[in-house]
Amino acid sequence: MRRKDKEITDRSQIEEILKKEKICRVAFHDDPYPYMIPLCYGYEDGAMYFHGFREGHKIDCIRKNPRVCFEVDADIDVTESGDPCEWTLKYRSVVGFGKATLLEDHSEKRHGLDVIVKQFAWKALPFPETAMKAVAVVRIDIESMTGRKNGYEGA
Repeated sequence: MRRKDKEITDRSQIEEILKKEKICRVAFHDDPYPYMIPLCYGYEDGAMYFHGFREGHKIDCIRKNPRVCFEVDADIDVTESGDPCEWTLKYRSVVGFGKATLLEDHSEKRHGLDVIVKQFAWKALPFPETAMKAVAVVRIDIESMTGRKNGYEGA
């Protein structure tokens, strides 16, 4: 990272962002351009989970090349000034890279869905079997990630 003064080096602060937020953007390999979409997600122990239809463009991309990039931003606030060139944006963000795996095992799928629901509801909720069979659950095993901040104290 070029601006070391903006880097978040404390892993617990990076994980705090991932545990707090609800939406991530995931970029998939798709020739000739990357394919990036916003997704609801859950984070636990170095992995992100998301779900969706069992067939579709993002699933096709994962099958072709499971390497992905993701981004999560938090605490965004514009600081205004009389001079528009002096405006600044307060934020905290995480960018990471990992490998996406389409989960097939029933217990792994259920666990992934539980992680997603806990991100929103703070507790696991039951899923009907018909929903379990109809949904695709994807786990991103995070291989590297960096945090960045502007206007917030701490590293």
